[in-house]
Amino acid sequence: MAKTIGIDLGTTNSCMAILDGGEPNVIENAEGARTTPSVVAFTQGGERLVGTVAKRQAVTNPENTVFSIKRFMGRKEGEVKEEETMVPFQVVRGPNGDARVSAGGKEYSPPEISAMILQKLKTDAEAYLGEAVDSAVITVPAYFNDDQRQATRDAGRIAGLEVKRIINEPTAASLAYGLDKEGADQRILVFDLGGGTFDVSVLEIGDGVFEVKSTAGDNHLGGDNFDKAIVDSLVKEFRASQGIDLAQDKMALQRLYEAAEKAKVELSTTQETQINLPFITADQSGPKHLDTRLSRAKLVDLVSDLLDRTVGPVKQSMSDAGVTGDQIDHIVLVGGMTRMP
Repeated sequence: MAKTIGIDLGTTNSCMAILDGGEPNVIENAEGARTTPSVVAFTQGGERLVGTVAKRQAVTNPENTVFSIKRFMGRKEGEVKEEETMVPFQVVRGPNGDARVSAGGKEYSPPEISAMILQKLKTDAEAYLGEAVDSAVITVPAYFNDDQRQATRDAGRIAGLEVKRIINEPTAASLAYGLDKEGADQRILVFDLGGGTFDVSVLEIGDGVFEVKSTAGDNHLGGDNFDKAIVDSLVKEFRASQGIDLAQDKMALQRLYEAAEKAKVELSTTQETQINLPFITADQSGPKHLDTRLSRAKLVDLVSDLLDRTVGPVKQSMSDAGVTGDQIDHIVLVGGMTRMP
């Protein structure tokens, strides 16, 4: 009998799981990892790459490597101007005014790109389970509107999956923590800061039933913005010291983004990290290298305005739900960015 899997279709990474004896188990992908980068690339030879292999070649093929596609799902081209500044691939206007991407000499809708990621997850799940997978439950941010939810369903259909249900990410997170099994009625605040989106939800649980009382967020805020803050600082420093604007060099920029993400992660466990990018560019005098240090204190300073942007939605969500801080029983932190100290 064909299986149904659960899929977290994320901005940066995606993950899949299956219920086994009532317990959710994460399914490893073909590379043996528990998460798959949400990246699709098109090579010069016309080959399509998805996941880790696509992410690995992004530096040498930036214009044809598509990532953070979730930020473009179900959105009009005019609504994604901020997102366009953060990606090296071309964003174009579709026939209905929708945002599309141009890569590998063709235009693709965001659901088509998402479907390529879902197809890999489906194939890897089938190999792992040794059985066919024909359907899925897919999570979306609580504030996704009808267009964005429909785009997610479309992606599943294109990938050959019957989408049994679209579930709000905060509800899924609360279920993952087993908060539905604690008996008494509870109020939960879910703070979800992921790769491309931020949302806060207040939920009430009673008799195992979840009710989303309020949701607020910022779908222009996520880990990508934190990476960009580091990149902007590195570009500014390099321009001041070398007189060269790395922002005009797509290949250099892609290397900077990878180094920024790595530095951000390292600063969760250390106070200072080295960013060393040899041969980042060259001029008449020869090759140029970027070698600098970034401290946790400097990072916090660089992203202070981004951190401030998380406060408003938290207050808004609590106000809309009519609750105060002392009425919240649990706070659930979700998303890679919540690991930042």
